[in-house]
Amino acid sequence: MARPCFKIEKAFPEPLAGVDEAGCAPLAGPVVAAAVILDRKRFPRGIDDSKALPAPVREAICARLYKTARIGVGIASVEEIDRLNIYWARMLAMTRAVEALGMDPAIVLVDGNACPRWERPSRAIVAGDAKCRSIAAASIVAKVTRDRIMADHAQDYPGYGWERNKGYATAFHRAALDRLGVTPLHRRSFAPVRQHMLDLVSPAGHTTSY
Repeated sequence: MARPCFKIEKAFPEPLAGVDEAGCAPLAGPVVAAAVILDRKRFPRGIDDSKALPAPVREAICARLYKTARIGVGIASVEEIDRLNIYWARMLAMTRAVEALGMDPAIVLVDGNACPRWERPSRAIVAGDAKCRSIAAASIVAKVTRDRIMADHAQDYPGYGWERNKGYATAFHRAALDRLGVTPLHRRSFAPVRQHMLDLVSPAGHTTSY
């Protein structure tokens, strides 16, 4: 299968930023977005959709990206996810990522079918992380950054397996919710977490949680 390339990017002016996010589906933790402006003459080999790369390869490419590309990272917190919903929290994280670049790209290519409501030239590219090298690079930075955040949080809230499942709704994570309760990093607006909170209500009307 062909890897992402610059074919789509070449139709747009430079500097061009690719944007993608990680962490829309998990039950816990923030959503993280990255914006990446690649140097088309100097970039790491092997850039691909982050989901197609083993973790050690993602980590290595991410390290090289920080040496050769301009990068901005944006984060929307669990509180913002619960207040805005995951769609708008995702848009917020992407907006923050582009703002963190410290410059205005000529155009921003966003993975997916919609762009944030911002006043800047942009284009949404469906499956962009599998087509556009700049978006694929952003997917790697976003994924690596979020994975590190969740591994750190796993030290604060042991027993949920976040160092492995990164907050996704694995069987182990769901069992831990039953056993340990809901933490401040769980997304209470997500149905599985809400249900666990209801299930854990004690006869006295208290929930088991951090």
